[in-house]
Amino acid sequence: MNRPLHKSVHPATLWPVAAVAIIAAATLSVPAPAGAVAHAIAGPGDADPDNWTQYHRTSNAWRYSPLGQINKSNVKQLRTAWIHQPGDITAGLISTPLVKDGVMYYVAPNNNVFALNAATGERLWAYQPKLDPVASQSFYATLSRSLTMGHGNIYLGTMDGRFVAINEKTGKEVWSTQLTDLKKCFGCLFSSSPILAGDVLIGGSTGGDQPQRGKIYAVNAITGEKMWTFDTIRNDPKSWPGDTGDVAGGGAWLPGTYDAASDTVFIGTSNAAPDFYGDGRKGDNLYTATLLALEPKTGKLKWHRQEIPHDTFDYDSAYEALILKKDGKDVIVHLNKSGFVFVMDKADGKLENVWPLSQTYNFVKTIDPKTGELIGRKELPAGKESVLCPYLLGTRSWNPGAYNPKTGLWYTNAMEVCETVVPGKQETKGMGIASLYLGVDKLEAVPPPGQPAEGRLDARDPLTGKLKWSVKYPIPGLGGVLTTAGGLVFNGDPAGYVHAYDADNGAELWKFQTGSGIRAGIISYAVDGKQYIAVPSGWGSLAPGFMASAFPKIKDLTGGAAMVVFALD
Repeated sequence: MNRPLHKSVHPATLWPVAAVAIIAAATLSVPAPAGAVAHAIAGPGDADPDNWTQYHRTSNAWRYSPLGQINKSNVKQLRTAWIHQPGDITAGLISTPLVKDGVMYYVAPNNNVFALNAATGERLWAYQPKLDPVASQSFYATLSRSLTMGHGNIYLGTMDGRFVAINEKTGKEVWSTQLTDLKKCFGCLFSSSPILAGDVLIGGSTGGDQPQRGKIYAVNAITGEKMWTFDTIRNDPKSWPGDTGDVAGGGAWLPGTYDAASDTVFIGTSNAAPDFYGDGRKGDNLYTATLLALEPKTGKLKWHRQEIPHDTFDYDSAYEALILKKDGKDVIVHLNKSGFVFVMDKADGKLENVWPLSQTYNFVKTIDPKTGELIGRKELPAGKESVLCPYLLGTRSWNPGAYNPKTGLWYTNAMEVCETVVPGKQETKGMGIASLYLGVDKLEAVPPPGQPAEGRLDARDPLTGKLKWSVKYPIPGLGGVLTTAGGLVFNGDPAGYVHAYDADNGAELWKFQTGSGIRAGIISYAVDGKQYIAVPSGWGSLAPGFMASAFPKIKDLTGGAAMVVFALD
C-alpha cells in the first residue's frame, strides 16, 4: 500500500486500482507421431496424464504434467486455442482449473463455477450459490482459490461458510452443508475447496488474521453430513493462556493433500493472532504455523510439525506439501511463509533438513536443520519500529511451485521484500466483520536494507536448496508454476505475460501477453490427442494492495478475468 496498514482495514482499501522424489533415474519421453500426445514413462507423477483432476494434479503436489507434445523444440508455435471470460473481474482469477474427460471446471470471483468444453471453450453449464449477504462484508469477499472433484460431483467452499456439491454433468446442486456463521466468527469462510480423501471432504476456514478460533471441518462427500471438527487452537493453557485461544486466528485456508498410501491428509495451518503482538499469548500457540497429519475418517492427529512456535511474524504454514523420495523413503518438502523449507519424514514429521529460500531473512539468524529450533530469533518490541524480513506475504505467496521428476528440480516463485512494523496491543471489542486483528500500529512493505525489492523464479534441488538457475522479475510472480515432460516450465507475471522456460537452464523460449496479470495456477491437459496449456489470467486478490509500497508500479497494472488456453497449430 502507499500508506501504512493500520489496525482495522476493509478489503476495498487493498485492491489494486485497476483490479475493480527426487527420482534417481531420469525418465524419458517417448517421441510421438503427429497428432499424438507424448507421455513420460510411468512414474509417481504420471497417472491419468490427459486430465488434471486435483488441485496439484496428483496427490504428491508436483504440478507436473507428463504430456510432451508441446516441448522445447515447438513451444514457439503455441497459439491461442480459445478464451473464456466469466464476466466478473472482481479480484481477478486466482483459482486452478480442473479437467476431466474433455471438460474444464473452474471457479471465478464470487463463487461462480463454470463447466466448459476443454477443446473449444464452449460453456456447458454455470452455477453460483445463493450467498448470505453477510459474505459481501467479509475481508475476503469474492475470493475462490480452488475446486475439488470426485463421486460425480464438483465441490466448492463458499464465501458464506458452506461446503457445496454440484453435479459435474448438469451443474445442479446436490447438497449444501453450513459449517460456520460469519456473523459470529469473522473470517470463518472457505476461500478454498475441501480436499477429497475417499468418501470424506476436509477443509479449513480462512481468517487467521482475524479474532476467531480457526477450525478444520470434515463432511461425508456423498451426503454432506458433518463428520468431525479439528480445532487448530490447542486447548492447553501452556499454548494459550487464559481466553486468548478464543481470538487466536489459525484455521487452514489452502487445500491440503490426501496421501492414499498412508491414508493421511496433510494440511497446513495459518498464523496466530494478533499477528505481530505476542505479549498477551505467551506460549507455543499450537497448532498455528503447523503442518498437520490427520486421519481422514476421524480427524485424529497422527503427528504435527510446528514450524514457527509462538508466531509473531505472520508466517503461516499453509503451503503445499510436496512428497518426494530421499534415500528410499518418502519425505515431505514444505515451504513456510518465512522463506525456510522444511524437509521431513512423511511417516512422523521428523526433520531431515531445513534450508532457506529467502536471501534477506532477519527474523532469525538461522533454523537448526536437525531440530527446527529458531536460532537468534528477532524480538519485535511493542511500540517500537522494527524492520522485519520477509514481510507478511512471505518469501513466496500461496501460489504453488512445480516439481519435475526428469530434472529433479523444484521451480518456485520467490521475492525479497521486508516491512517496517510497530507492534501494538489491539482490543477486539467492537471490531467489524472486515477488521483485521494484526496487533500493529504501523505496517508497511519496504525493500530489503541496501537493495531493491524484487522477485524471481528459482529452479532448486528441493531436498538441499541448491540453486540450478534463476530468472528475475521486477514485480514478483504470484501465480502457480507448471512443469511438463516436454522439458518446459510455465510461469505467469503480474504484467500479464505467461512465459515458457527451458526446464534445464531457464532460457526463455516463448511468452504471450494475456491482457492481465496472472495470479492463478497454470495447467496442462489433452483432449483427443491434442495437448493444451490453460492460463487463468486476471490480476487481483488481496496481495497487490499489501505489496504496493514496495512495488509502486503495481498501481499501473490492469485487472481482468479470462481463461486463456493455448495449443500448437
